[in-house]
Amino acid sequence: MIVLAERPQGDITSSCFAQTSKPVPVPNAGQVVVRNLWLSFDPAQRGWINDVASYIPPVAIGEPMRAYGVGQVVESKSAKFAEGQLVAGVLNWQQFALLHDSDDELIAVPDDVPDPRLMLSLLGTTGLTAYFGITEVARVVAGDAVLVTAAAGATGSVAGQVARATGASIVVGTAGSDAKRDWAVNVAGFDACVDHYEPNVRRALQAEAPEGGFSVVYDNVGGKLLDRAIMNTAVHGRIALCGAISTGYRPERPSEGLFAYQLLTTRRIRMEGFLLFDFAHLFERARRQLTDWFAEGVIKIEHDQLDGLEKAPEGLRRLFGGGNLGKQILQVAEPL
Repeated sequence: MIVLAERPQGDITSSCFAQTSKPVPVPNAGQVVVRNLWLSFDPAQRGWINDVASYIPPVAIGEPMRAYGVGQVVESKSAKFAEGQLVAGVLNWQQFALLHDSDDELIAVPDDVPDPRLMLSLLGTTGLTAYFGITEVARVVAGDAVLVTAAAGATGSVAGQVARATGASIVVGTAGSDAKRDWAVNVAGFDACVDHYEPNVRRALQAEAPEGGFSVVYDNVGGKLLDRAIMNTAVHGRIALCGAISTGYRPERPSEGLFAYQLLTTRRIRMEGFLLFDFAHLFERARRQLTDWFAEGVIKIEHDQLDGLEKAPEGLRRLFGGGNLGKQILQVAEPL
C-alpha cells in the first residue's frame, strides 16, 4: 500500500508518500475483502491531504491515500456481495481493501456496464459531477450557449457533452494544448475550444460566444480564467462552480481573486458552487441516463491509464500538471 508520509507544502512531491505493506485482511461478518483493479485520480485528493477542516476529514499521516476504485471481491462474509463480483467504492492506494457491506459508497458494478473503468469516469464521481452540474445547478435547456473550462479533463469533457445532449445550441471549451483542443472538438463534439494560455483569453472567448455572451458557464479552473469567463457571461447567465484546478487545491489562499465580480450584480448572474453528494438521491437515475447516452454514442470517454500501484503518486502529480487527456486512472491488477 501507499500511505501519506507528509503533507505537501506547495506541489505534491515524492516525499509526500511512502510504500509499505501489511498482511491481506481477513473479513468478519458483514465484511468483504476487495482486490483493487483500477484506481481513480481526482482533484479533490489534493484537498484531502491538507490538514484543514472540510466536507470530509483529511487523510491522516500513515494512512493509505484515499481514492475511489474498482475491485473484485476475493473473500466475502456478506450476503450482499459475492466472491468474484466487481464493486466500486473508496478502495484507497492499496492492493486489498477490507470493507463493510453497510458502506453506502460500496456498490456492485452493474452487469450492463461495458467497461468497469466507466465506474471511475462517466459513471463515477467525475461523470456524475458533470451531469448534476449541468442539469441541476446550471439547469441547461434547449438553446443555451455553454462554456466549459478544462474541457478535455475528466469532468469538463463530460459536462460539455451532457450540455449538448440536453439541448445546448453552442458548446465551447478551454484547454491548454493542441492535442486536447483537437480532441474536444473532433471527438467530444465541442463547437470550439480556446487556448486558455492565450494572452487575451477574454477576447478569444468573446470571439466564440454568441452576441451577449454565454448563458451558462461550467467552471473547473477558477482564478483568472473564471474572471474572464464572467466577463463573457450573458445577462441572467448561470455559472456552476465545480472546481478550481488553477489553485492546485493548496491550503493557502490564492494570490488574487476575481476582478469582474461586479458583473454578477449588473448582469444578474447566478453563480453557485456545489458538491456531488448534494445529489446522492439521484445517482441511480443519472447513471441510467449516462449509460444510455454512452451506448448510443452521444458521449465519448477517454481513459488515460498508468499501470502499477507504485505509479500512484506520479498519477496524482500528472493530474495537477495537466498531463492527462480525459480521465486519469491507474490499473493495479487484472480481473481474475
